[in-house]
Amino acid sequence: MVQAYEGVDDLVRLRRQLHQHPELRFTEQQTAAVLAGRLAPIARVRSGVAGTGLVAEIEGRAPGPSVLLRADMDAYPVQDAKEVPWASGNPGVCHACGHDVHMTVVAGVAARLAADPPERGTVTVLFQPAEEIPFGEDSGAAAVLADDALRGRRFDAVLGLHCWPDLPVGAVGVDRETAMAAKDAFRVEVLGRAAHAATPALGRDAILGLAGIVNLLHAGVARSRNPHELVAFNIGTIAGGASQSQVAERAEATGTLRTHDEGTRARLKEVVERIARQQAAALDLGLRFTWANEMPPVRNAAPLVALAHAELPAVVDVVDLTEPPLTTDDFALLGALGPSLYVKLGVTGDRGGAPLHSGAFDVDERCIGAGVAALDRLTRAVLAGRLAGPEAADGPARPEAADAPGAREFPGARRATDADPGGPTVAAGPAAAASGAVGA
Repeated sequence: MVQAYEGVDDLVRLRRQLHQHPELRFTEQQTAAVLAGRLAPIARVRSGVAGTGLVAEIEGRAPGPSVLLRADMDAYPVQDAKEVPWASGNPGVCHACGHDVHMTVVAGVAARLAADPPERGTVTVLFQPAEEIPFGEDSGAAAVLADDALRGRRFDAVLGLHCWPDLPVGAVGVDRETAMAAKDAFRVEVLGRAAHAATPALGRDAILGLAGIVNLLHAGVARSRNPHELVAFNIGTIAGGASQSQVAERAEATGTLRTHDEGTRARLKEVVERIARQQAAALDLGLRFTWANEMPPVRNAAPLVALAHAELPAVVDVVDLTEPPLTTDDFALLGALGPSLYVKLGVTGDRGGAPLHSGAFDVDERCIGAGVAALDRLTRAVLAGRLAGPEAADGPARPEAADAPGAREFPGARRATDADPGGPTVAAGPAAAASGAVGA
């Protein structure tokens, strides 16, 4: 079902404008200015939230429940490879993770709510900077929580969506409980002793030591996980050495460990650090090991999952996602503000699609109307009081939600890491087009 939406042409123009002028994390000034210009006539807007973010408030006709709608703003550091008029004009920067679509959809929902205010309640629209988190740097969601614009507030529902190339345009996927995995980033610094390459016995080779650590880490994680545990381990960068004629004094690698279960997470973190330290010691090398960007999983609240299955089939095709992915998102932190739901927006049309974090990533722009219809419907349902009581919000979603009319079972995106571009995918019905790995 591809949702028709009056005003979608204007939103497509907005999406293309944002796509053509992408900005990296915490530099989204132009992006914020464009969004503020659209929101100021219809809502109370506060700029400068967490540096470059925006918060807008839309009031219903009477007091009532509260909803937070979130869209991330930042682009990804990759060259745009598409040959379209709206391709990125900023070399080396591209909206390769769909944040331009997220912003456009939420702006469209805000416009709908302002044009036809709900009977009661308040909608807070958050445009969040800096979802893409380099090693050791701050999360935009964490910065938002520290900002006094939202500090101490509580919402009846926190809603968001993410572009999902494994789903066809017109579909919205709903994970039963875990929408995104936990991610723990790490850095291994191996410290050796420099020497001339002609006299290696006088040195301690940091590169050789790191090479062994990398191999042992992959093997150790693989042999320390149980078959039923969803885990992704990746070494993403390696650097070290000063010259081809020198025994390297220092080498480092960074990577990520992605898990769903907290017990698995704690056990494998201990395995990773222990293997690195023991291998370095065996080779008489020093080691500095650092964990950073430790992000919890995104958990969908059971009442909101049930609400999605009850409400969304009226406006989109609803897909019951039975296997949670191993991608991550700092939307997880916003669960501190209230029960949350993070749904997957199908973006792939008949011509197929490229994976997230690829310079070739693009969307079938009919997804914008579907996204607006879905978030608008969910928001109004919460404001109308059709959400179960908040005391039920912390429990897992029950699988029987899949029996709601219009729901289809789909095992979700295949298990993938950001650096894994290949492999098969599972189609959601005949309209689905296969895409590569997704990675947030």
